Amino acid sequence: MPFTDTTTCRAVAAALLATAALALATACHEISGNRMGNPAGVSPAPTSSSREDGENLSPGPDGRVACTPEMLRFHAGAMPRRTHRMLLTVTNSSGRTCHFAAQRYPLLRFGDDRQPTLPAIAASRPSTVVSLAPGDTAYATITTSAAGGTGGRGHRGRKISQFGVALTGRATPTQVGLDGRAPVHVDPRTATVTYWQPSLEAARKW
Repeated sequence: MPFTDTTTCRAVAAALLATAALALATACHEISGNRMGNPAGVSPAPTSSSREDGENLSPGPDGRVACTPEMLRFHAGAMPRRTHRMLLTVTNSSGRTCHFAAQRYPLLRFGDDRQPTLPAIAASRPSTVVSLAPGDTAYATITTSAAGGTGGRGHRGRKISQFGVALTGRATPTQVGLDGRAPVHVDPRTATVTYWQPSLEAARKW
């Protein structure tokens, strides 16, 4: 009958719509789950462990590195009861052991960079390279002028309150101020410096 056919058609249409809606909801849920869960093809962000820390301070086979100005605390002043002498000290303020193998005596200038560095006293060279553990100190004695060389006619000395110290030939000198209020008289023509010494007693011999 017409009434029965119409009712059946409506029931079938409603069932088809319900099935389609269910299928669409399921598909959306799966897509949303893939996007919010563990997406494929995306690499994790790099962690800090992948960085190369300390690449500029790579230790040698013995675990040591060359001393740099940033690792050291400088100190300079006249030596008590020693005429024409100054004492330069460097203390390792870093947490790593360093050495002076590349340049075994400090490169000093009493003036601008056009002047040559002071010559080293060859006999003062230690038998082994001086190394500094954290907190250790190395010493260098500076002869500011030859004995009796100050005050003569034509003397070209000068009074200084600071001077430049370089640890290698290509390094920019570090300006080190002198302790005490009075400047020190130096003669760049005759001044000399020792090699780095491992102890104060060794430095005082020169």
